[in-house]
Parts: sequence; C-alpha cells; structure tokens
Amino acid sequence: MNQAELIEAITQEVLASLKNGNGDACADCQGSCAAHSPEKVRSVVANGADRVSYNGDGAEVPTDLAKYIDHTLLKPDATADDIDILCDEAIEYGFASVCVNPAWVKRAAKNLKGSDVKVASVIGFPFGATTSDIKALETRRVLRDGAKEIDMVINIGALKSGQHDVVREDIAKVSDACHEAGALNKVIIETSLLDDDEKVIASHLARLAKADFVKTSTGFAGGGATVHDVLLMRETIGPKMGIKASGGVRNREDAEEMIAAGASRIGASAGIAIVTGGSSNGQY
Repeated sequence: MNQAELIEAITQEVLASLKNGNGDACADCQGSCAAHSPEKVRSVVANGADRVSYNGDGAEVPTDLAKYIDHTLLKPDATADDIDILCDEAIEYGFASVCVNPAWVKRAAKNLKGSDVKVASVIGFPFGATTSDIKALETRRVLRDGAKEIDMVINIGALKSGQHDVVREDIAKVSDACHEAGALNKVIIETSLLDDDEKVIASHLARLAKADFVKTSTGFAGGGATVHDVLLMRETIGPKMGIKASGGVRNREDAEEMIAAGASRIGASAGIAIVTGGSSNGQY
C-alpha cells in the first residue's frame, strides 16, 4: 500500500470511529476537512511541502504578530525572576499569553492581572504519559490558579499502539475540564515523533474530543514546527479549529510562514525577536 492509500485508509478508519462516537465531529467543517476531502491530504503529503504553498483557508499574515504569540518559558531551571521578566515582556509587547509550567501559574496570573495577556500552562508535559485522571486534575488546579489556556500532551504511546479510543478519551477529559471553566484546550500531538498517517489520526481525534487547537510540538522531543506539518494539520481539521505552531520558530520569517500555512497561534521563547525582526536560538 502506498502513502496515498494509507492516508485514505486512515481517514476511513477515523470516520468509522466518529460514527461510533457521539455524533459527527465534522458537522461544522462545511466539507473542508480531510474526512470529507481526503484528496487534499494526499496532495499535501505528496507535494512534500517545505515552504508556504497553501491556497486554502490560511490566515492573512498580519503586520503585528504579537497577538499570535504565546510567550513561552518552560525550562526546568526557570526562576521566579525569570517568570516576572517574561510577564513584563508579554505586557510590553502585547503577546497573546505567557506559557509557563504549572508551578508558576499563580505567580504569572498575579503579574498579569489587569492586562490583556492570558496565562497558559502545560499538562502531562512533556511526555504525555500521565494518566487521564491526573491530567484532568492537573488541568483543574492550574485553571483555579489563573490559567485560561491549556496545552496538553497526548498519550503518544497509545496513539502509536493504535489505541485511538484511549487517546480520544484522554483529550476529552482535559477538554471537559477546560470548557467547564471557559478555557481553551490546545492538544500537543508531538509531530516529530509521528509519521504523516499518525498526524492525521491525532488531529482527527483532537477534533472529536472537542479540543480548541491542535499543536505541533513540546519543543523537548527534537524537531519542531514545520510548514509541512501545519499544512497537513490544517487540511485535516478544516478551517475552524485552531493550530499552534511551536518549537523552532525563531524569527519573523518563520512565524509568517507558519501563519500563512494555517497556524493561528505561535508558541515561542523567541517572541521578542519575532516581533522586532531579530533572530534567536533560544529554547523553551
């Protein structure tokens, strides 16, 4: 079976899981996602896109990139002073959010009180191997501490084992916890560890589990966001669901390419370099 046939077979398998679930999760895509147009996914994969060539529903590249950026600091040795600086920078440049580890959410929320900058935090990070109940509990805790957005890591091993129900339920528990509190759930599928077939499945399962975004990477597993992956994810999920490109986005050109390909948010520790036209080798 060639790659095109594999993509189509996977799409049909995910469609079957949709029909066996709670209704058609693609009802609002207006026929534009991969489930209804698998030829789009085949085309993107076959073209091996590595530069922007998206002509569908990708966003117009904005003049001001700040509102697209989650200003991120997830290093294990980040200090309280580092978090304070991150928040000050986010307010100064008008970033969409700061993304911090759970232990720093309360401090970040206090620093950002009265501003338009939201607090995002990570769940099951960075491996995704925490149990679903713990992910949901961790989500509710950081939401109580002031987070408004969640970036969760899927159960990557379950996905690669073909345990699609496990992955979907894992995402759904966090989505439910988020939506109870009016927060967003961004699902990290860790693209560097997946083949294109698995990326299609993971994106479908995130949609079925009522996630708000699909996100490329943690930044800790090697690799990072690529235009190819953003194109593939956008063609898979359709125009309405968000995509966060994260990992390796270090300058304005990188960010503009991701947005043109269909990303609606950028996760980066190089946010200042992106908006000022500089460059950075910084990591999360």
